Amino acid sequence: MEYRRSQKIYSQGDPATSVMYIQRGGVKLSVVNEVGKEAVLAILGPGDFFGEGIIADQSVRMGTTTAITPTTVLVIEKNEMIRMLHAEHAFSDRFLSYMLARNIRIEEDLTDQLFNSSEKRLARTLLLLARYGKEDQPQKILPKVSQEMLAEMIGTTRSRVSFFMNKFRKLGFIRYNGGIQVHNSLLTAVLHE
Repeated sequence: MEYRRSQKIYSQGDPATSVMYIQRGGVKLSVVNEVGKEAVLAILGPGDFFGEGIIADQSVRMGTTTAITPTTVLVIEKNEMIRMLHAEHAFSDRFLSYMLARNIRIEEDLTDQLFNSSEKRLARTLLLLARYGKEDQPQKILPKVSQEMLAEMIGTTRSRVSFFMNKFRKLGFIRYNGGIQVHNSLLTAVLHE
């Protein structure tokens, strides 16, 4: 399936019938509470799965997914996904490895939220969005991500994100040029803090 920028892939509360695999582009995973406050849980990119809760018999979508750039998604219906997990051992190994890595990432996100300053959380989020530490080459320019979305992801205000982004820019860690460019020096600064 092809999705244009800002197009919803599925909404919170929709029936869950398939697992998705991002072939190209990027997806924002978010949830909204009863009073309408949105929290961005993740930004996913090529090679990432989402909607995998159906394998554990999740009948409705727990969040909303939205394309943040033009995105191509492989849709795998529940029965086909289960069949592939049983029959295709290489696929099963890849999926299991992905799910374990995602679980580790969620634990790291929680630890980050509990123990790190909003400045350090922002730096980590920028590095994750730039895909530093992934097997493929990191993206130099991030997909369109607003300061408001970054604030939702790290649990702070947009004005704090703006302050830290300006600080990172002045220190040469990032550059704005039609998008946010993240430099390796940001990683060094985070590790040595």
